[in-house]
Amino acid sequence: MGVAKLVAPIFYLAIFALLIITMRLLTVGSVAFDAIETPFGKTDKIVGGAGTFIALSSSFFVKDQGLISVVGDDFPSETLDYLNSKGVNTKGVQIKEGEKTFFWSGKYHNDMNSRDTLVTELNVLGTFDPIVPAEYQEVDYLMLGNLSPEVQRTVIERLPNRPKLIAMDTMNFWMDIAMDELKKTMSLVDVLIINDEEARQLSQEYSLVKAAKVIRAMGPKFLIIKKGEHGALLFHNEDIFFAPALPLEDVFDPTGAGDTFAGGFMGYIAATDDFSFENMKRAIISGSALASFCVEKFGTTRLTEITSNDLNRRVEKFVSLANFEMNQLV
Repeated sequence: MGVAKLVAPIFYLAIFALLIITMRLLTVGSVAFDAIETPFGKTDKIVGGAGTFIALSSSFFVKDQGLISVVGDDFPSETLDYLNSKGVNTKGVQIKEGEKTFFWSGKYHNDMNSRDTLVTELNVLGTFDPIVPAEYQEVDYLMLGNLSPEVQRTVIERLPNRPKLIAMDTMNFWMDIAMDELKKTMSLVDVLIINDEEARQLSQEYSLVKAAKVIRAMGPKFLIIKKGEHGALLFHNEDIFFAPALPLEDVFDPTGAGDTFAGGFMGYIAATDDFSFENMKRAIISGSALASFCVEKFGTTRLTEITSNDLNRRVEKFVSLANFEMNQLV
């Protein structure tokens, strides 16, 4: 009788354990509207947001992922349906009735690197409290898109167990107004993804090698510094890897390219379940390849058009950029 009483709860605990499903990748980021003007044309409101680009990009590698965000009731349900069809669980996307979705409008200069922000309407993002659904409780990999450092940290703290790897993006805006909060969140992550201007501001060092040392001392073991049309750098301990950027004939819209890069990077890491320095090199090339597609049309258009075969061919082009043999000189 005593054995029977002992076996029964163990049996139910085992069944409960089977019901706890680990999600491969969780993304936290904005799902938004953008209106963009470049030298090649302009758009009215189109779907954008860091979370959207990251999730679409990572879906080329991972079909078991979740998204945490917030939208108003003006956001098209068709977009959420499309994300679900790509393997992105959108139960973590809150829909606020009677409120509006985050909106950003910008105009790019002729160099396509600099831009002017014309309109920023925080709307639902201004009071965003990230709720982690039951299905998201166990996560292997976490990608924190560019949001306030408090929101990013809240998600980390609300997960019952720490993911295998946490990556985050941020920007100079948070460095200007919330540096202390940013440093608190950075101390909890493994990978920081920023551009060269942001790296210099964060570290107060012009040399990116010196900047990397200063930033990694703040917490992240790995640092990725994006250099736009000049590629990207990966730093870990004393190791440095440089990934080239693919020369393109036309760049129509750089919006979302950095988020697409981050999504491809984390999607590849999550799919291979390998976050060694060597595998991160391959992940950076994967992210760079997807970003090179993203800029070819406005918004998320290209990410919805390309296939895995297109991506594989683009990766081969990246590999050929820096793959060569050399005879001994002396």
